[in-house]
Amino acid sequence: MSESDLRDVLEHVGEGFDLGEYEIAAYLAVLEHGEMTASEIADKTDVPQPRVYDTVRSLSDRGLVELRESRPMVVVAVDPEEAFSSLRSSLVDLVDDLESLYTAPSRETEAVSLVKSRTTILRYFRETIEAAEYELALSLTPSLVGRFEEELQAARERGVNVELVVTPAADAPDRRTYDYGKIATTARARRGITTPLLAVADGDYSVYATQDAIASDPDRYAVIFNRSALGFLVLGFFGTVIWTTAETELLEHTTETDLPRRYASIRRCVKDLRELEGDLHATVEGRDVETGDTRVVRGRVVQTEFAESEEVATLVIESEDGDVVSIGGRVAAYEDVEAYEITVARGDAPATAD
Repeated sequence: MSESDLRDVLEHVGEGFDLGEYEIAAYLAVLEHGEMTASEIADKTDVPQPRVYDTVRSLSDRGLVELRESRPMVVVAVDPEEAFSSLRSSLVDLVDDLESLYTAPSRETEAVSLVKSRTTILRYFRETIEAAEYELALSLTPSLVGRFEEELQAARERGVNVELVVTPAADAPDRRTYDYGKIATTARARRGITTPLLAVADGDYSVYATQDAIASDPDRYAVIFNRSALGFLVLGFFGTVIWTTAETELLEHTTETDLPRRYASIRRCVKDLRELEGDLHATVEGRDVETGDTRVVRGRVVQTEFAESEEVATLVIESEDGDVVSIGGRVAAYEDVEAYEITVARGDAPATAD
């Protein structure tokens, strides 16, 4: 379709939906009753009597109603399937041609952006869930759990570890009747409506929003971290603030941990390691806490430390060089290495993801 043809179709679609308040009221009334006189439309709607004739003739011009020029004039509804058939066809063709014209925007490595549109915010939530390869942290309202149920099920089916917080707890689906196991590895509910909503995929692709932003409050916004190193802030906030204060258990983590396995969250990694037995090895990709240099540590897991509050988690590895190296999460200060990604396996230390 040429550009001029696209413009013509766009204008046609625009005209088809360009109905005013009176036209909408009159059309819905006629559609409900099948046929009506002008005076009946005035009685049943807020359309003023002097405006009824102009209004129904406008509907007739669009093919939405037929006018029987009798005394009194009768307005007859046209089957919507017939009335909107050409518009529907035009719209389908239009979307196909616009899709072929569309150039997807590039997503920069360190892209950080603010968005206000509810539609855009929800799209980023969906994209984050779908982007997860091995780990997903979520804080969602019950309605969003329902909206993204299929995407969450797909994530679980491809082996993604899903930690889910549902807020507010009072509205969370009852664990006795709702199968949280199909959408999450572990789930809790958090009290109140102040809990922010977020999604973090693999530690670096994340979206953070207030509940008001999802409710289309024009003064609220969401922050998007697209493959940004700052995304760890959202994951850290989830692990130390939201998860630890979500007191209602919806789904206990009972899924057997399959190895090898990758982690972005050291908290989740250490919790799993404390439940596993046998000779465990890990490969850690991160950076030296003192120098900032990139470090890859491979070796045997010799110790784990995990605070009851879940705010502190440490992994200790005896490296292949014989050094004992302590591993912390993002913004680690007391450990030797700040971990970006941890892979755990039995036997030998696993290779890096790259």
